Amino acid sequence: MSGVRPTRRGVLTGAAVVGAAGIGAAGVAVAGRTPESTASAATRTVPFHGARQAGITTPAQDQLVFAAIDVTTTDASALADVLARWTDATRAMTAGGHVGGADGIGVDPDEPAADTGEAYELPAANLTVTLGYGPSLFDGRFGLQDKRPAALQELPPLPGEQLDPTRCGGDLCLQACADDPQVAFHAVRNLLRIGRGVVAVRWMQLGFGRTSSTAAGQSTPRNLFGFKDGTANVKAEDTRDLDGSVFVGGPGSPAVDQEWMRDGSYLVARRIRMLIESWDRATLGEQERVVGRTKKSGAPLTGSHESDPLDLDRTSPSGTPVIDAAAHVRLAAPATNGGAKLLRRGYSYTDGLDPVTGQLDAGLFFIAFQNDPESQFVAIQRRLGAHDAMTEYVKHVGSAVFACPPGVGADGSWGDGLFA
Repeated sequence: MSGVRPTRRGVLTGAAVVGAAGIGAAGVAVAGRTPESTASAATRTVPFHGARQAGITTPAQDQLVFAAIDVTTTDASALADVLARWTDATRAMTAGGHVGGADGIGVDPDEPAADTGEAYELPAANLTVTLGYGPSLFDGRFGLQDKRPAALQELPPLPGEQLDPTRCGGDLCLQACADDPQVAFHAVRNLLRIGRGVVAVRWMQLGFGRTSSTAAGQSTPRNLFGFKDGTANVKAEDTRDLDGSVFVGGPGSPAVDQEWMRDGSYLVARRIRMLIESWDRATLGEQERVVGRTKKSGAPLTGSHESDPLDLDRTSPSGTPVIDAAAHVRLAAPATNGGAKLLRRGYSYTDGLDPVTGQLDAGLFFIAFQNDPESQFVAIQRRLGAHDAMTEYVKHVGSAVFACPPGVGADGSWGDGLFA
Protein backbone atom coordinates (compact mmCIF):
# COMPACT_ATOMS: atom_id res chain seq x y z
CA MET A 1 0.00 0.00 0.00
CA SER A 2 1.32 3.42 -0.92
CA GLY A 3 2.31 5.78 1.89
CA VAL A 4 0.40 8.61 0.18
CA ARG A 5 -2.99 9.42 1.64
CA PRO A 6 -5.81 10.94 -0.43
CA THR A 7 -6.66 14.61 -0.44
CA ARG A 8 -10.26 15.74 -0.70
CA ARG A 9 -9.99 15.24 -4.42
CA GLY A 10 -8.55 11.76 -3.76
CA VAL A 11 -10.32 8.63 -4.88
CA LEU A 12 -12.14 6.62 -2.19
CA THR A 13 -14.11 3.51 -3.08
CA GLY A 14 -16.65 4.12 -0.31
CA ALA A 15 -17.25 5.88 2.95
CA ALA A 16 -15.66 3.09 4.96
CA VAL A 17 -12.47 2.97 2.87
CA VAL A 18 -9.49 4.72 4.41
CA GLY A 19 -5.77 4.93 3.86
CA ALA A 20 -5.67 3.85 0.22
CA ALA A 21 -3.37 5.54 -2.28
CA GLY A 22 -5.01 8.63 -3.77
CA ILE A 23 -4.67 10.94 -6.73
CA GLY A 24 -4.40 14.51 -5.39
CA ALA A 25 -4.91 17.97 -6.75
CA ALA A 26 -4.54 19.91 -3.52
CA GLY A 27 -2.68 22.82 -5.09
CA VAL A 28 -5.97 24.67 -5.58
CA ALA A 29 -6.68 27.87 -3.68
CA VAL A 30 -10.04 27.60 -1.88
CA ALA A 31 -11.74 30.40 0.05
CA GLY A 32 -8.59 32.50 0.14
CA ARG A 33 -6.34 29.70 1.39
CA THR A 34 -2.77 29.45 0.17
CA PRO A 35 -2.26 26.66 -2.40
CA GLU A 36 -0.35 23.69 -1.06
CA SER A 37 1.62 21.02 -2.80
CA THR A 38 0.02 17.62 -3.19
CA ALA A 39 2.74 16.05 -1.08
CA SER A 40 2.29 18.38 1.89
CA ALA A 41 -1.49 18.08 1.81
CA ALA A 42 -1.32 14.30 1.58
CA THR A 43 0.71 14.02 4.79
CA ARG A 44 -1.68 16.15 6.87
CA THR A 45 -3.78 13.23 8.11
CA VAL A 46 -4.12 11.52 11.48
CA PRO A 47 -4.89 7.78 11.47
CA PHE A 48 -8.46 7.08 12.53
CA HIS A 49 -7.95 3.43 13.49
CA GLY A 50 -6.14 2.42 16.67
CA ALA A 51 -6.48 1.05 20.17
CA ARG A 52 -7.14 4.57 21.48
CA GLN A 53 -9.19 7.34 19.87
CA ALA A 54 -7.38 10.08 18.00
CA GLY A 55 -7.81 13.60 19.32
CA ILE A 56 -6.52 12.84 22.82
CA THR A 57 -2.74 12.46 22.56
CA THR A 58 -2.68 13.73 18.98
CA PRO A 59 -0.54 16.90 18.78
CA ALA A 60 -3.12 19.60 19.50
CA GLN A 61 -4.42 21.23 16.33
CA ASP A 62 -5.25 24.93 16.01
CA GLN A 63 -9.05 24.81 15.66
CA LEU A 64 -11.93 23.17 17.52
CA VAL A 65 -15.61 22.49 16.98
CA PHE A 66 -17.19 20.82 20.00
CA ALA A 67 -20.80 19.68 20.01
CA ALA A 68 -22.78 18.29 22.96
CA ILE A 69 -25.66 16.25 21.62
CA ASP A 70 -28.97 14.88 22.89
CA VAL A 71 -30.47 11.65 21.56
CA THR A 72 -34.08 12.37 20.59
CA THR A 73 -35.29 8.78 20.17
CA THR A 74 -35.68 5.84 22.52
CA ASP A 75 -34.90 3.36 19.73
CA ALA A 76 -31.55 1.77 20.63
CA SER A 77 -31.15 0.26 17.17
CA ALA A 78 -31.53 3.71 15.57
CA LEU A 79 -28.83 5.11 17.85
CA ALA A 80 -26.51 2.17 17.10
CA ASP A 81 -27.07 2.73 13.39
CA VAL A 82 -26.16 6.42 13.66
CA LEU A 83 -22.97 5.58 15.55
CA ALA A 84 -22.02 3.08 12.83
CA ARG A 85 -22.72 5.63 10.09
CA TRP A 86 -20.74 8.25 11.98
CA THR A 87 -17.81 5.84 12.09
CA ASP A 88 -17.87 5.31 8.34
CA ALA A 89 -18.15 9.02 7.63
CA THR A 90 -15.32 9.87 10.04
CA ARG A 91 -13.09 7.23 8.47
CA ALA A 92 -13.55 9.00 5.16
CA MET A 93 -13.25 12.60 6.34
CA THR A 94 -10.14 12.09 8.50
CA ALA A 95 -8.43 10.48 5.50
CA GLY A 96 -9.24 13.50 3.35
CA GLY A 97 -12.26 11.98 1.62
CA HIS A 98 -15.95 12.71 1.45
CA VAL A 99 -19.07 11.46 3.14
CA GLY A 100 -20.73 9.03 0.78
CA GLY A 101 -17.73 7.93 -1.26
CA ALA A 102 -15.37 9.22 -3.90
CA ASP A 103 -17.72 11.95 -5.12
CA GLY A 104 -19.65 13.03 -2.07
CA ILE A 105 -21.33 15.95 -3.79
CA GLY A 106 -22.97 13.64 -6.31
CA VAL A 107 -24.35 14.28 -9.77
CA ASP A 108 -28.12 13.82 -9.41
CA PRO A 109 -29.73 17.28 -9.20
CA ASP A 110 -32.92 15.73 -7.81
CA GLU A 111 -31.21 14.21 -4.76
CA PRO A 112 -29.43 15.86 -1.81
CA ALA A 113 -25.67 15.47 -1.94
CA ALA A 114 -24.19 12.96 0.51
CA ASP A 115 -21.53 15.49 1.52
CA THR A 116 -22.28 19.16 2.17
CA GLY A 117 -19.25 20.09 0.09
CA GLU A 118 -17.62 23.03 1.88
CA ALA A 119 -14.39 21.04 2.39
CA TYR A 120 -14.46 19.42 -1.05
CA GLU A 121 -11.03 20.61 -2.22
CA LEU A 122 -9.38 21.03 1.17
CA PRO A 123 -6.84 18.63 2.67
CA ALA A 124 -7.74 16.82 5.86
CA ALA A 125 -5.69 19.36 7.88
CA ASN A 126 -4.92 16.84 10.63
CA LEU A 127 -8.61 16.35 11.33
CA THR A 128 -9.55 14.20 14.30
CA VAL A 129 -13.02 13.45 15.62
CA THR A 130 -13.37 12.11 19.16
CA LEU A 131 -16.65 10.65 20.44
CA GLY A 132 -17.87 10.63 24.03
CA TYR A 133 -20.88 9.27 25.95
CA GLY A 134 -22.50 11.39 28.66
CA PRO A 135 -23.89 10.00 31.94
CA SER A 136 -27.45 10.62 30.73
CA LEU A 137 -27.01 8.11 27.90
CA PHE A 138 -27.15 5.37 30.55
CA ASP A 139 -30.42 6.50 32.15
CA GLY A 140 -32.48 3.53 30.95
CA ARG A 141 -33.80 4.72 27.58
CA PHE A 142 -31.55 2.32 25.68
CA GLY A 143 -31.10 -0.53 28.16
CA LEU A 144 -27.52 0.52 28.95
CA GLN A 145 -27.83 0.90 32.72
CA ASP A 146 -25.57 -2.08 33.43
CA LYS A 147 -22.87 -0.76 31.10
CA ARG A 148 -22.39 2.59 32.79
CA PRO A 149 -18.85 2.89 34.20
CA ALA A 150 -18.72 3.80 37.88
CA ALA A 151 -16.46 6.77 37.09
CA LEU A 152 -19.00 8.30 34.69
CA GLN A 153 -20.97 10.50 37.07
CA GLU A 154 -22.33 14.00 36.63
CA LEU A 155 -19.85 16.49 38.01
CA PRO A 156 -20.83 17.66 41.51
CA PRO A 157 -21.36 21.34 42.37
CA LEU A 158 -17.96 23.02 42.59
CA PRO A 159 -16.87 26.27 44.29
CA GLY A 160 -17.32 29.46 42.34
CA GLU A 161 -19.49 28.03 39.56
CA GLN A 162 -22.07 30.18 37.79
CA LEU A 163 -23.28 27.53 35.37
CA ASP A 164 -25.68 28.21 32.53
CA PRO A 165 -27.79 25.03 32.17
CA THR A 166 -28.03 25.60 28.41
CA ARG A 167 -24.26 25.06 28.21
CA CYS A 168 -24.09 21.90 30.33
CA GLY A 169 -24.47 18.16 29.83
CA GLY A 170 -25.29 16.05 26.81
CA ASP A 171 -25.94 12.42 25.90
CA LEU A 172 -23.04 12.42 23.44
CA CYS A 173 -20.22 14.70 22.39
CA LEU A 174 -18.20 15.18 19.24
CA GLN A 175 -14.82 16.89 19.48
CA ALA A 176 -13.52 17.83 16.02
CA CYS A 177 -10.02 19.32 15.89
CA ALA A 178 -8.13 20.40 12.77
CA ASP A 179 -5.69 23.00 11.52
CA ASP A 180 -8.43 24.48 9.33
CA PRO A 181 -11.67 25.71 10.95
CA GLN A 182 -13.72 24.90 7.86
CA VAL A 183 -12.54 21.28 7.92
CA ALA A 184 -13.48 20.90 11.61
CA PHE A 185 -16.88 22.51 11.08
CA HIS A 186 -17.52 20.37 8.00
CA ALA A 187 -16.92 17.21 10.02
CA VAL A 188 -19.40 18.07 12.78
CA ARG A 189 -21.96 19.48 10.34
CA ASN A 190 -21.99 16.29 8.30
CA LEU A 191 -22.19 13.99 11.32
CA LEU A 192 -25.13 15.96 12.69
CA ARG A 193 -26.78 15.77 9.28
CA ILE A 194 -26.36 11.99 9.25
CA GLY A 195 -27.96 11.79 12.70
CA ARG A 196 -30.92 14.05 11.97
CA GLY A 197 -34.10 12.60 13.44
CA VAL A 198 -32.11 10.60 16.00
CA VAL A 199 -29.87 13.25 17.59
CA ALA A 200 -29.96 17.03 18.02
CA VAL A 201 -27.42 19.59 19.17
CA ARG A 202 -27.73 20.57 22.83
CA TRP A 203 -24.96 23.18 22.73
CA MET A 204 -21.87 23.87 20.65
CA GLN A 205 -18.56 25.65 21.12
CA LEU A 206 -16.04 26.83 18.53
CA GLY A 207 -12.46 27.30 19.66
CA PHE A 208 -9.40 28.90 18.15
CA GLY A 209 -5.81 28.82 19.27
CA ARG A 210 -4.88 25.76 21.31
CA THR A 211 -4.09 26.54 24.95
CA SER A 212 -1.90 23.56 25.63
CA SER A 213 0.75 21.38 24.07
CA THR A 214 0.16 17.64 23.90
CA ALA A 215 3.44 16.64 22.23
CA ALA A 216 7.04 17.39 23.17
CA GLY A 217 7.74 19.07 19.84
CA GLN A 218 5.02 21.70 20.25
CA SER A 219 5.74 25.15 21.61
CA THR A 220 3.73 26.35 24.58
CA PRO A 221 0.87 28.64 23.43
CA ARG A 222 -0.52 31.68 25.20
CA ASN A 223 -4.05 32.06 26.49
CA LEU A 224 -6.21 35.19 26.30
CA PHE A 225 -4.61 36.49 29.51
CA GLY A 226 -1.35 36.62 27.57
CA PHE A 227 0.41 33.93 29.62
CA LYS A 228 1.92 30.72 28.37
CA ASP A 229 -0.51 27.95 29.20
CA GLY A 230 0.00 24.24 29.81
CA THR A 231 3.77 24.23 30.33
CA ALA A 232 3.58 21.20 32.62
CA ASN A 233 0.89 19.37 30.64
CA VAL A 234 1.03 15.60 30.16
CA LYS A 235 2.55 14.89 26.74
CA ALA A 236 2.04 12.06 24.25
CA GLU A 237 5.58 10.88 24.98
CA ASP A 238 4.86 10.51 28.73
CA THR A 239 3.72 6.90 28.47
CA ARG A 240 3.77 6.29 32.21
CA ASP A 241 1.53 9.30 32.87
CA LEU A 242 -0.77 8.34 29.99
CA ASP A 243 -1.21 4.84 31.39
CA GLY A 244 -1.54 5.92 35.00
CA SER A 245 -3.52 9.14 34.67
CA VAL A 246 -5.21 9.42 31.26
CA PHE A 247 -6.36 6.07 29.87
CA VAL A 248 -8.49 3.41 31.49
CA GLY A 249 -6.86 0.08 32.29
CA GLY A 250 -3.21 1.06 32.02
CA PRO A 251 -0.52 0.28 34.62
CA GLY A 252 -1.15 2.39 37.69
CA SER A 253 -4.70 3.34 36.70
CA PRO A 254 -7.88 2.51 38.65
CA ALA A 255 -9.40 -0.94 38.17
CA VAL A 256 -11.55 -1.45 35.08
CA ASP A 257 -15.21 -2.09 35.91
CA GLN A 258 -16.49 -1.98 32.31
CA GLU A 259 -14.32 -3.82 29.84
CA TRP A 260 -15.65 -1.82 26.91
CA MET A 261 -13.93 1.28 28.39
CA ARG A 262 -10.45 -0.23 28.44
CA ASP A 263 -8.11 2.17 26.59
CA GLY A 264 -10.80 4.85 26.77
CA SER A 265 -10.63 8.09 28.73
CA TYR A 266 -12.94 10.56 30.48
CA LEU A 267 -13.34 14.03 28.97
CA VAL A 268 -14.24 16.99 31.16
CA ALA A 269 -15.28 20.17 29.33
CA ARG A 270 -15.65 23.54 31.04
CA ARG A 271 -16.54 26.86 29.44
CA ILE A 272 -14.55 29.37 31.47
CA ARG A 273 -15.38 33.02 30.88
CA MET A 274 -12.29 35.19 31.30
CA LEU A 275 -13.04 38.68 32.60
CA ILE A 276 -10.76 40.32 30.07
CA GLU A 277 -11.48 43.94 30.99
CA SER A 278 -10.74 43.39 34.70
CA TRP A 279 -7.57 41.45 33.89
CA ASP A 280 -6.31 44.12 31.52
CA ARG A 281 -6.53 46.73 34.32
CA ALA A 282 -4.41 44.61 36.68
CA THR A 283 -0.73 45.51 37.05
CA LEU A 284 1.91 43.21 35.61
CA GLY A 285 3.04 42.34 39.13
CA GLU A 286 -0.51 41.39 40.12
CA GLN A 287 -0.95 39.23 37.03
CA GLU A 288 2.31 37.39 37.68
CA ARG A 289 1.40 36.90 41.35
CA VAL A 290 -1.96 35.40 40.38
CA VAL A 291 -0.45 33.04 37.83
CA GLY A 292 2.85 32.26 39.56
CA ARG A 293 4.88 32.70 36.35
CA THR A 294 6.48 35.59 34.52
CA LYS A 295 4.39 36.85 31.63
CA LYS A 296 7.14 37.24 29.05
CA SER A 297 9.13 34.02 29.41
CA GLY A 298 6.65 31.76 31.16
CA ALA A 299 9.25 30.86 33.78
CA PRO A 300 8.03 30.17 37.31
CA LEU A 301 8.70 33.06 39.67
CA THR A 302 11.33 30.83 41.27
CA GLY A 303 13.15 30.16 37.97
CA SER A 304 14.63 31.69 34.83
CA HIS A 305 13.29 29.47 32.06
CA GLU A 306 9.84 28.16 31.21
CA SER A 307 10.83 24.56 31.81
CA ASP A 308 12.35 25.20 35.24
CA PRO A 309 10.56 23.23 37.97
CA LEU A 310 8.42 25.02 40.52
CA ASP A 311 10.15 25.64 43.83
CA LEU A 312 7.14 25.86 46.08
CA ASP A 313 9.27 26.08 49.24
CA ARG A 314 11.29 29.16 48.30
CA THR A 315 10.54 32.24 50.37
CA SER A 316 11.40 35.92 49.98
CA PRO A 317 13.65 37.76 52.48
CA SER A 318 10.47 38.77 54.32
CA GLY A 319 9.53 35.09 54.70
CA THR A 320 6.58 35.03 52.30
CA PRO A 321 6.41 32.38 49.54
CA VAL A 322 7.92 33.58 46.24
CA ILE A 323 5.10 31.70 44.50
CA ASP A 324 2.07 33.07 46.31
CA ALA A 325 -0.02 30.72 48.43
CA ALA A 326 -3.01 31.48 46.16
CA ALA A 327 -1.09 31.36 42.85
CA HIS A 328 -2.72 29.28 40.16
CA VAL A 329 0.38 27.20 39.39
CA ARG A 330 0.82 26.28 43.05
CA LEU A 331 -2.76 25.13 43.54
CA ALA A 332 -2.91 23.25 40.21
CA ALA A 333 0.46 21.52 40.58
CA PRO A 334 0.48 17.72 41.02
CA ALA A 335 2.72 18.23 44.06
CA THR A 336 -0.12 19.94 45.91
CA ASN A 337 -2.84 17.60 44.62
CA GLY A 338 -1.60 14.19 45.65
CA GLY A 339 0.14 13.68 42.30
CA ALA A 340 -3.07 14.09 40.26
CA LYS A 341 -2.41 14.95 36.61
CA LEU A 342 -4.59 15.82 33.63
CA LEU A 343 -3.99 15.84 29.90
CA ARG A 344 -5.26 19.31 28.97
CA ARG A 345 -6.49 20.05 25.45
CA GLY A 346 -8.29 23.37 25.68
CA TYR A 347 -8.91 26.25 23.25
CA SER A 348 -9.52 29.98 23.43
CA TYR A 349 -12.95 31.19 22.37
CA THR A 350 -14.76 34.44 21.74
CA ASP A 351 -18.51 34.80 21.27
CA GLY A 352 -18.89 38.54 20.78
CA LEU A 353 -20.22 40.73 23.58
CA ASP A 354 -22.17 39.97 26.72
CA PRO A 355 -25.59 41.54 26.01
CA VAL A 356 -26.01 42.54 29.66
CA THR A 357 -22.60 44.06 30.44
CA GLY A 358 -21.38 44.97 26.96
CA GLN A 359 -18.06 43.32 27.79
CA LEU A 360 -16.26 40.67 25.79
CA ASP A 361 -17.65 37.15 26.06
CA ALA A 362 -14.33 35.39 25.68
CA GLY A 363 -12.21 32.89 27.52
CA LEU A 364 -11.03 29.32 27.73
CA PHE A 365 -12.92 26.26 26.59
CA PHE A 366 -11.15 23.87 28.94
CA ILE A 367 -10.93 20.22 27.90
CA ALA A 368 -9.07 17.64 29.95
CA PHE A 369 -8.70 13.87 29.71
CA GLN A 370 -8.22 11.57 32.69
CA ASN A 371 -9.15 8.09 33.90
CA ASP A 372 -10.96 9.11 37.11
CA PRO A 373 -12.70 12.52 37.04
CA GLU A 374 -13.55 12.48 40.76
CA SER A 375 -9.97 12.07 42.00
CA GLN A 376 -8.46 14.21 39.25
CA PHE A 377 -10.47 17.11 37.83
CA VAL A 378 -13.02 17.37 40.64
CA ALA A 379 -10.40 17.23 43.40
CA ILE A 380 -8.19 19.81 41.69
CA GLN A 381 -11.09 22.14 40.90
CA ARG A 382 -12.38 22.04 44.47
CA ARG A 383 -8.99 23.32 45.57
CA LEU A 384 -8.78 25.93 42.82
CA GLY A 385 -12.35 27.14 43.25
CA ALA A 386 -11.88 27.69 46.95
CA HIS A 387 -8.41 29.28 47.01
CA ASP A 388 -7.13 30.25 43.55
CA ALA A 389 -6.43 33.99 43.13
CA MET A 390 -7.48 33.63 39.50
CA THR A 391 -11.12 33.10 40.48
CA GLU A 392 -11.40 36.89 40.68
CA TYR A 393 -10.86 37.01 36.92
CA VAL A 394 -12.78 33.96 35.63
CA LYS A 395 -16.25 32.41 35.78
CA HIS A 396 -17.09 28.76 35.08
CA VAL A 397 -20.30 28.99 33.03
CA GLY A 398 -20.51 25.62 31.23
CA SER A 399 -19.73 22.05 32.25
CA ALA A 400 -19.95 18.46 31.03
CA VAL A 401 -18.29 15.06 31.38
CA PHE A 402 -18.15 12.23 28.87
CA ALA A 403 -16.73 8.71 28.63
CA CYS A 404 -14.68 8.45 25.44
CA PRO A 405 -14.52 4.78 24.39
CA PRO A 406 -11.39 3.20 22.93
CA GLY A 407 -10.52 3.45 19.27
CA VAL A 408 -11.84 1.17 16.55
CA GLY A 409 -10.22 -1.18 14.08
CA ALA A 410 -10.72 -1.34 10.33
CA ASP A 411 -13.91 -3.36 10.76
CA GLY A 412 -15.06 -1.78 14.00
CA SER A 413 -17.59 0.88 14.80
CA TRP A 414 -18.35 3.40 17.50
CA GLY A 415 -21.02 1.85 19.66
CA ASP A 416 -19.72 -1.71 19.37
CA GLY A 417 -18.88 -1.79 23.08
CA LEU A 418 -22.40 -0.78 24.01
CA PHE A 419 -24.59 -2.43 21.40
CA ALA A 420 -22.64 -5.34 19.85
